[in-house]
Amino acid sequence: MPALIDLIQAGCKVERHHPWARAVVDDEIWLSAAGALADGTLSLLGLWGEPSRVNMAVLDDSTSDIGVISLDCPDRRYPSVAACHRPALRLERAIRDLFGLEAVGTPDARPWLDHGRWHKRAPLGKRLDASPEASPYPFLPAEGDGLHQVAVGPVHAGIIEPGHFRFTASGETVVRLEQRLGYTHKGVEGLMAASTVEQAARLAGRISGDSTVAYGIAFAQAVEAALQITVPRRALWLRALMAELERLANHLGDIGAICNDASFALMHAHCGVLRERVLRAADAAFGHRLMRDIVLPGGLARDIAGDGPAAIRTALGEIRRHFPALVDLYDNTASLQDRTVGAGSLNPALARQFAAGGYVGRASGRNFDARRKPGYHPYDMLRFEVPVLDDGDVNARVWIRIREVEQSLSLVDQIMGGLEPGPVKVPLQAASEPSEGMALVEGFRGDILAWLRLSGDRVERCHLRDPSWFQWPLLEAAIEGNIVADFPLCNKSFNCSYSGQDL
Repeated sequence: MPALIDLIQAGCKVERHHPWARAVVDDEIWLSAAGALADGTLSLLGLWGEPSRVNMAVLDDSTSDIGVISLDCPDRRYPSVAACHRPALRLERAIRDLFGLEAVGTPDARPWLDHGRWHKRAPLGKRLDASPEASPYPFLPAEGDGLHQVAVGPVHAGIIEPGHFRFTASGETVVRLEQRLGYTHKGVEGLMAASTVEQAARLAGRISGDSTVAYGIAFAQAVEAALQITVPRRALWLRALMAELERLANHLGDIGAICNDASFALMHAHCGVLRERVLRAADAAFGHRLMRDIVLPGGLARDIAGDGPAAIRTALGEIRRHFPALVDLYDNTASLQDRTVGAGSLNPALARQFAAGGYVGRASGRNFDARRKPGYHPYDMLRFEVPVLDDGDVNARVWIRIREVEQSLSLVDQIMGGLEPGPVKVPLQAASEPSEGMALVEGFRGDILAWLRLSGDRVERCHLRDPSWFQWPLLEAAIEGNIVADFPLCNKSFNCSYSGQDL
């Protein structure tokens, strides 16, 4: 199958960007790209629509090259990618809901984000003023002797976002899990259209609240690529500092929450204390516990506070004192290991097929981290390892988080030691002509894709792809063969974002 560079060069219109390229192609090349995804030559990074065009972002794993392949759809139809590469399926269903573009040959034409209350074929899913009663969602039927279905959600007992999980079980053993999401669809991409860059940046930071820094960096990098802006060195290093603090807080929270779902509340309590220390240090350093609205296109909204480095070093010192004992506690508690080892195993072949990012992919043997390849500054100047395991179970996903906590502690030290005086922002200049930008940034959950087109000082179109798009379907596969009671544990070990997936 053709490599990425071959597909780009075969396009009828090629646009060169740094560090990526885009080609407008015909149906034949579009299908060639789908075939390259199916045989593993390329990995799917994103698939999104416009009123009369579909776009596909792909990664060449052999070279780490990234490109966007676009196909015009004057008749509002295009060849289905999911017909030969299933990871594209939910993205195609979302495109149909948002833009009314039909994927010809799709194996599943059911709605995804649309819960039956939108105008059909309306760009970005405009809602009806008087919504009719939605028709029942056609879940897959349960067939076979002794099978029964268990419906969970969309409203849950815990304080979490809504999502429906339909289990088909034989006794207590899960035979199939089918998800129904889209309940937290906010229309962010529609709100971004025609907004100013500053307004869109605020929206980007609210796609998924636990990843506000990562989304802010991804959006900012895409704008800076479109406008060919050089960001001050100090701003780039402080962005990385915030990203690692965000990673630390989330990983510490997840480790404790996974143990809590295995009825080991002690780990949850102690990890919660350490997470709180990180959030307080972030507040002291940047004026907000989650560091929201600090990253802006062109740099940062503010510099780190004068006492910020001291607050961060104090928090890191406390983690270094207490975290090793928690790791030993996790590793040497037999009842806890009995719940996590072997539970929710994800086949490495599926992780590769879905280009699963973050701890989900790395716990199942996929050695990918956007900080390293394709890479971005200042990580090209920092020393860190990307932990990878092959077991693919809940335990492996916990250990990936543990090792990433250790790596982030080292990265924060390196970043603060490498900070140099200087400005933290450059002014933005409106684009003289329409321009596009794209970025791939490593959040705590995995790689986040940002693509946009600017026209003057306005965002004409923006697409932000959360890593959960490719992780939610894998949770369905990982739970198969487990008991229903282990679903909360497996689910928390994935910790997919409802809000990030629902847009």
